[in-house]
Amino acid sequence: MNFMKVNPLSSALKSNLNKKLTSKPTLNLSILETHLPKCQNLNHFNQILSQMILTGFIRDTFAASRVLKFSTDSPFIHIHHSFQIFNIIENPNGFIWNTMMRAYVQRNHPEKAILLYKLMVDKNVGGRDNYTHPIVVQACAIRLLDFEGKQMHNHVLKMGFDSDVYVQNTLINMYAVCGNMGDARKLFDESPVLDSVSWNSILAGYVQIGDVENAKCVYELMPGRNTIASNSMIVLLGRTGHVIEACQLFNEMLEKDMVSWSALISCYEQNEMYGEALVMFMKMKAKGIMVDEVVVVSSLSACAHLLAVNTGKMIHGLVVKIGIESYVNLQNAFIYMYSTCGDIIAAEKLFNDGCHLDQISWNSMISGYLKCGSVEIAKELFDSMPNKDIVSWSAMISGYAQHDHFSETLALFQEMQLEGIRPDETTLVSVISACTHLAALDLGKWIHAYIKKNGLKVNVILGTTLTDMYMKCGCMENALEVFYGMEEKGVSTWNALILGLAINGLVDKSLDMFFEMKKCGVVPNEITFMGVLGACRHMGLVDEGRRHFNSMIQEHKIEPNVKHYGCMVDLLGRAGMLKEAEELIESMPMAPDVATWGALLGACKKHDENETGERVGRKLIELQPDHDGFHVLLSNIYASKGNWDDVLEVRGTMIQHRVVKTPGCSMIEANGVVHEFLAGDKTHPWINEIEDKLDEMAKKLKMEGYVPETNEVSLDIDQEEKETSLFRHSEKLAIAFGLIAIIPPTPIRIIKNLRICNDCHAAAKLISRAFDREIVVRDRHRFHHFKHGSCSCMDYW
Repeated sequence: MNFMKVNPLSSALKSNLNKKLTSKPTLNLSILETHLPKCQNLNHFNQILSQMILTGFIRDTFAASRVLKFSTDSPFIHIHHSFQIFNIIENPNGFIWNTMMRAYVQRNHPEKAILLYKLMVDKNVGGRDNYTHPIVVQACAIRLLDFEGKQMHNHVLKMGFDSDVYVQNTLINMYAVCGNMGDARKLFDESPVLDSVSWNSILAGYVQIGDVENAKCVYELMPGRNTIASNSMIVLLGRTGHVIEACQLFNEMLEKDMVSWSALISCYEQNEMYGEALVMFMKMKAKGIMVDEVVVVSSLSACAHLLAVNTGKMIHGLVVKIGIESYVNLQNAFIYMYSTCGDIIAAEKLFNDGCHLDQISWNSMISGYLKCGSVEIAKELFDSMPNKDIVSWSAMISGYAQHDHFSETLALFQEMQLEGIRPDETTLVSVISACTHLAALDLGKWIHAYIKKNGLKVNVILGTTLTDMYMKCGCMENALEVFYGMEEKGVSTWNALILGLAINGLVDKSLDMFFEMKKCGVVPNEITFMGVLGACRHMGLVDEGRRHFNSMIQEHKIEPNVKHYGCMVDLLGRAGMLKEAEELIESMPMAPDVATWGALLGACKKHDENETGERVGRKLIELQPDHDGFHVLLSNIYASKGNWDDVLEVRGTMIQHRVVKTPGCSMIEANGVVHEFLAGDKTHPWINEIEDKLDEMAKKLKMEGYVPETNEVSLDIDQEEKETSLFRHSEKLAIAFGLIAIIPPTPIRIIKNLRICNDCHAAAKLISRAFDREIVVRDRHRFHHFKHGSCSCMDYW
């Protein structure tokens, strides 16, 4: 802004002024002082201003200063209009310059106050006093202009105002606000006179940067600890986790105001002591202390975390009673509280009735719908938003991922990219998670490259998600690269690596990383031992599995849960130790879940223990009659013996209980697009090419000596039909498509929703050799890396 340029209105006013210099004055100071306070709008004020200009009374410096002061203090007069008045005042004194600069600071235009001061210096205007410099220093503080603040400090020294306590205090505050505590403390220590403002300013600086020790020292040295200082200390102690000290200080305070209570309630809420926060709020209310929106927001956050919707409703009633319910921050807090507590109708009513909604209101409502599982309604609201920020996109994308809408997650992320919105960490974590579930490795790699290109910090959460994605896409080298490149690793990061290596068949490496984890001082948790026991299970390491199971209990004091027992039952069962597995189930300190019995049933099927399998299978169907997997396993046991009457009986039970067998489904990514195949699928656009490739596969497999394992086909049909049924399993269709669409040497990567069957496993090994291709299949339990006719599982799965 060029302050030397006089605007047209100012020129007109000055021209009018010059023409009327000979007019007899009709205004004097007494009349001005009488009429000025009566102005209620701009028109009334302009009438007085016009009279002052027409009569030449504006040339009276004192009168001009009164008009300008009234203008800057009146909310109905725009700051630009006040500056026009300033421009027509000839030879303004220091008070007038100060008035204009102060107005710019008060109206949130501090940069213009600084420019006006520079103009004052350039014009060598006299009258700069101990009020001028604090105004400009305050302007520097508002915009965090440390360099300009130091320049002002030099001017203060040059003008000799450095001994003025008011000037010194504004300088201390400016340095503290800018985070320059070195200069702030130096100035504080060298000040000849210190008052309560000086002490509060230096204390506030240490509070702002979170320096507990220096703040404590200053607080202890304060000659008169006032309520403001004590409140600041409670805020700092709460923010840094010193809850006991904050509570002790609060109790020791002789005088407490609303801020004192608010600070302690916020302290409890920030440190996840939500019950204590609400107890304190109730005490505050019982003492009749007025509450403000800061207290209410903290209390509502505590209600949301405790799902204390009734307490939240009571607070809502209080807010309505004191008349602050229209505050947008409170509306947003209530929307968040109600939606988190599951009362989406109350949240929706607040949103629909709100007349001062902001971006946070929309985002809060979208998050509320997503928390309550109303994904489609959330998307409708998202689409209708007038403006979307990164929080809006992140909430919707994360909501899709959390509710297993993985395809929609990726589609919305691509739409976000087209809009030119830069994703944040939360968004990237959700998208990488979706890539993991859909085996969308190409997109996952693109996101990793995006992170590197844009220099985004790979923190624990992002690094762990990337490691998990690569492991679950069968890319162990990429996963290890991410892992070793992380500056900070959490226990979840180690868990992702240990679990990932185990399911990819690198059992020795997985167990080595477990020992490395302990060597690095990272304490394993119950998830870690799921990975370790899983590694032992995948390779049949019974003795080592027992040792780790006992170590978990005795050395690490972790109580095994039902999943740990289930893992041990599976380990024993796979190794053929069915009796010991069943004894372990019977000795469990908690009721075994169906997954644990299911592991035993699967082991019976694997080792042809049909008698035990039938008994366990019937028990499982009684326990969970709607579980399709148990019916199928029992049916397969009967089918393997040729007991078709029993097979039909199981099918009849399934029909009776309306149990539908989950169809086999395989997904494969080619050229950035995820393709999905169901068993017997004929709907794919490339079905003719796939059929031709299946015929080619069948011919090559016969040359390799392949014999279909038809004993698991649960149909009393002829041999040729059984072989045809086997050859249309979803993973075989996906492999055929991969041989067509994916150019070697890129591996063919497939995700199967069920456990891969014996026949497909045998066929995949031979296909990898016959076509000289690497095939990676991730079924519901583990990875199978097929290469040169063998599998990484070494036929133990």
